[in-house]
Amino acid sequence: MRQRVIAFIVLLLSVLVIAACGSQSKEDVLKDLSNKWTNVKGYELDATMEIKTGSEPRVYDVNVWHTQPDLYRVKVTQQGEDVTQMIIRNKEGVFVVTPSLRKTYKFQSEWPKQNSQAYLIGALAEDLLADQNVAMEEDENNYVFQAATRNNHKSVMPTQKITVDKKTKLPTSVSVMNEAGEEQLLITFSKIDLGMEHKEEEYAVEKFTEESGETGAIEPQEFQVHYPNLQWEGTTLVDEQTIVEDGTERVILTFEGDKPFTLMEQPIAYDENSTVPVFAPGDPADLGFTIGAITDNSISWERDGVSFFLASESLTRDEMMEVAASVIPGELK
Repeated sequence: MRQRVIAFIVLLLSVLVIAACGSQSKEDVLKDLSNKWTNVKGYELDATMEIKTGSEPRVYDVNVWHTQPDLYRVKVTQQGEDVTQMIIRNKEGVFVVTPSLRKTYKFQSEWPKQNSQAYLIGALAEDLLADQNVAMEEDENNYVFQAATRNNHKSVMPTQKITVDKKTKLPTSVSVMNEAGEEQLLITFSKIDLGMEHKEEEYAVEKFTEESGETGAIEPQEFQVHYPNLQWEGTTLVDEQTIVEDGTERVILTFEGDKPFTLMEQPIAYDENSTVPVFAPGDPADLGFTIGAITDNSISWERDGVSFFLASESLTRDEMMEVAASVIPGELK
């Protein structure tokens, strides 16, 4: 009888040891993922980005190159539209290239260090480690993390759900949600090639402007006034002016109240022979539909043939990006 009891205890202990070995703690998983995603010489990935904040979802194809320590190229193309933008970081600085407009902007910026992006797996690893309250669930095939966001949209999209394949230990999707828990942005990864290194010369800005294939004539679009589509109580449009200078029409919208700001709009000035980078103050601002430039008191961007400049002494960067993302053509809602 005594031998049976001893045998039973040994068997029970063995089962407990095996069970313990088969299940990693959240901290162990996070450490493994961070090491795998960041301790590589480089990577290349493909993903789709679906933005659901507008009246209709917009889908973009995203291709990312990264070579340690700080070389990046992010190519974003809207599906169904022949419009591509690239963010390039090389040893000369940070650039935003829009081949269809023959425009290149140069920033003195530390991007992407101060603005986490869901399609950069190194930034995702930092997001997970930075959130002391990160939650982890798991099923048979995946780890699912709930964590805070750390980008310019964090005030309106504060949380993200990161799904990681257990076998590959690579992310498969990132869902970014608003305060109500509604999905606003979905990143779906189709390919992640760890260890893929692109040479330093491959990040030269000239390479992408010269090989863009954008050689046709640019057709200017008819200028139409755009208005913010916001539900901000206590902030209203108080003045709208139209000024014509040298044949160019410019519209100035003035909003006053709890969150005052001024929005200026004018048709984009095209220069078919321009290849020299134009200096842009601040940091690149990924608005989803386009990449603009943001400072503490202003944000500028281009869309639908219109150049926009928003200035405010009162709005935060998050609030300026919220205004910019809401601007649509037509009458004020």
